[in-house]
Amino acid sequence: MSRVRCAGIDVGGGGIRVLVHDGNRTARSGEDVAAPRGDRGLDLDALAARLAALLSRAAPVFDRVAIGMTGLPDLVPDPAQLVRGLRERVPVGAVVLAGDSVTTHVGALGGRPGVVVAAGTGAVALGTDLEHTWSRADGWGILLGDHGGGAWVGREGLQAALRAHDGRSGGSTMLSDRLFARFADVNALEHRVYAATAGDAATVLAGFAPDVADAAHAGDAVSRRIWREAGTHLGRAAVAATVPGLDRRLSWGGGLFAVGEPVLGPMRAEVLRHMPETDFVTPEGGSVEGALTLALTPPRSHPPHVYVFE
Repeated sequence: MSRVRCAGIDVGGGGIRVLVHDGNRTARSGEDVAAPRGDRGLDLDALAARLAALLSRAAPVFDRVAIGMTGLPDLVPDPAQLVRGLRERVPVGAVVLAGDSVTTHVGALGGRPGVVVAAGTGAVALGTDLEHTWSRADGWGILLGDHGGGAWVGREGLQAALRAHDGRSGGSTMLSDRLFARFADVNALEHRVYAATAGDAATVLAGFAPDVADAAHAGDAVSRRIWREAGTHLGRAAVAATVPGLDRRLSWGGGLFAVGEPVLGPMRAEVLRHMPETDFVTPEGGSVEGALTLALTPPRSHPPHVYVFE
């Protein structure tokens, strides 16, 4: 009997991750390059070509592929376009396409009902049982929301750095030093942010979040305040996504949480302030593990959250 070959793919602001499962073997690959963007969001044709190239390096044919992607459902008007582009380039069977908040949810809770806060470049909380309940809070992009996400943290850190550079109150000299170490000068920073599309600007801003984390761990008071506020924002989103009848089970996922307690502590505190009975669950896996789970055990289609193309 032939083995079923499946792939789970995570398409995020910080890069693309791939997990390929062939029988008892699971292989990991990917690239640290953000998904290609056009003038109006993701460039689905370019993304299909990149995903096909990554899959072709791993195997010639796939029975099932599941993709968790940033921008779904808001910025992907025709999800089938990506699937068509992928099938034109590499032999694939069934394709599951979901928002990365869904694959992060599945990866963190292993498919169980509850709320998961996904925070990388952006930030969103999703409360779901993957069947009947779909409750979302935030995830509106850096111009309208994503409070507490990586771009938000980076922007707050850069603003504090610029206040110190100008000699205004409320700034951080430590962050100012890190700004110049990363961007060379403020003109280079302005060009990187204002000459970019909204999505690319968010990636640039999020790129400064690790500097804010390092400064916080080094004792910078302004940076610690930024992370406290980020955690509080994420906690509020989690509370908002918890609807009646949904298990009070909460987990998290995404690169932002690599900072640890500076953001996790305030998030827990804000959630417990409103929902003291919440059960906090350490994530079982991340978005790419969640995508592979959906490929191995395809769900039912639940547009606009999950699309299944047979």
